[in-house]
Amino acid sequence: MDNQLLHIAKHFALGGKIASIDRLGEGFINDTLTITMEGSSRPDYILQRKNHNVFPDVPAMMDNIYRVTNHIKAKIVAAGGDPMRETLTVVPALDGKLYHKDKDGNFWAVCVFIKDSVTHDRADTPELAYKGGEGLGLFQSQLADFTEPLAETIPGFHNIKFRFTQWDEAIAADAAGRVKDLKEEISWIESRRQKMLDFWHLVETGELPMRVTHNDTKLSNVLFNKDDSVLCMIDLDTCMSSTALNDVGDALRSYTNTGAEDDKDLDKVSMNLEIYKAYMAGYLSKMRDKLTPKELEMLPFAGIYITFEQVLRFLMDYINGDTYYRIAYPEHNLVRTRAQYKLLTSMESQWEEMKNI
Repeated sequence: MDNQLLHIAKHFALGGKIASIDRLGEGFINDTLTITMEGSSRPDYILQRKNHNVFPDVPAMMDNIYRVTNHIKAKIVAAGGDPMRETLTVVPALDGKLYHKDKDGNFWAVCVFIKDSVTHDRADTPELAYKGGEGLGLFQSQLADFTEPLAETIPGFHNIKFRFTQWDEAIAADAAGRVKDLKEEISWIESRRQKMLDFWHLVETGELPMRVTHNDTKLSNVLFNKDDSVLCMIDLDTCMSSTALNDVGDALRSYTNTGAEDDKDLDKVSMNLEIYKAYMAGYLSKMRDKLTPKELEMLPFAGIYITFEQVLRFLMDYINGDTYYRIAYPEHNLVRTRAQYKLLTSMESQWEEMKNI
């Protein structure tokens, strides 16, 4: 067992002796490990190093998570459920803080490992897509009456007005000298600029109300029981206030794609309309009576908006010299850009069907 990790883990109120600490997956943003206590055959806790370059205010982020999960726990208890399984449980450090800061300035946090649960990486069936939509709908409905302000843990997240400011600066700086070779890709962004700003104007004016949102709603962030019934949403680092449509759009971008996010074969990439239909049905089964008429009207646009934003962000990172997203090869962000653009155009071509559904 890594002595440094053991030293870090001992700063938390775990209530026993640690048997092992093991890596869990390959984190895109954070480093994630499991902690197994002596006498246990399965992990008991999740230990994460929170990326303070992505999340500049980790204490505020952990405070968001703690308050949101406590609100959900109260709802679960009132409904006769199990608050230790049906939402995340943050484990405080021994000094009472919700995190530990090590000697190198890294932030660490611990939550309870929810046993006898499963995750899925892809919505391979409409039934699973429905359940994923139900998971997000449940999360948002449990927090529909949460009125406390939340910290903005990533400034400008899903705010296309903010992204366009970054975009304009990136084009002007041309840090990697790539702009001259990207005329077609840049035109994709510019031709849709006003439509996206018009959508965000609805958020700024309050026509689309602010709600507690998850902001990373891929299927792997929905936790299921072994019978595939929904348990809860996990990975709440990006939980903050925004329009509910951002969560739906982020999920649709992920769920409905028939290819990979970075697929080099664009013929494989399109939006699966049956998955779209199933996801929306699952989501609305929990949230329909909570949404305003304007939210329901704009709901079909959600996937287009978030997919466009991702095209912009991948292309902007490529223009900046690949400073944000991890890349596996030099053209990786450009490949991601083109794959996401193919998904975007597939959504746009099915717009009427999306509205009808």
